[in-house]
Amino acid sequence: MHRGGCHCGAVRFEVLAPARVTARRCNCSMCTKTGFVHLIVPAADFRLLQGADRLQTYTFNTGVAKHLFCGTCGIKSFYVPRSNPDGYSVNLLCLDPGTLEQVSIEDFDGRNWEANAATLAHLSQPGDPGTAPA
Repeated sequence: MHRGGCHCGAVRFEVLAPARVTARRCNCSMCTKTGFVHLIVPAADFRLLQGADRLQTYTFNTGVAKHLFCGTCGIKSFYVPRSNPDGYSVNLLCLDPGTLEQVSIEDFDGRNWEANAATLAHLSQPGDPGTAPA
């Protein structure tokens, strides 16, 4: 179990994932500007602990992705991604230190999202070896 949150601490969450994870670094306009590093998990493996009342939502383009950010400090520590609307993408950089043993980073070509999004679909499926506990 890993915990994390926004900069001011108003939003806190926990996520069930292995101690050794593979995260994705995306080059789309949103991720490039925010520095988001994706750890995509099934919805059942994510739990918001506090701060639901502080969350603001930003959507654009298709409106499927729900970019959630703290209304106090502005940090997007997790969101519902367009590629995996049945899960959450947690910003690896917003996890509290100390519970991850190893992180591998894979690049994802989000600038060509339509051609590449299907390669992420399995990550929000329960029991996927990329997200399920070891």
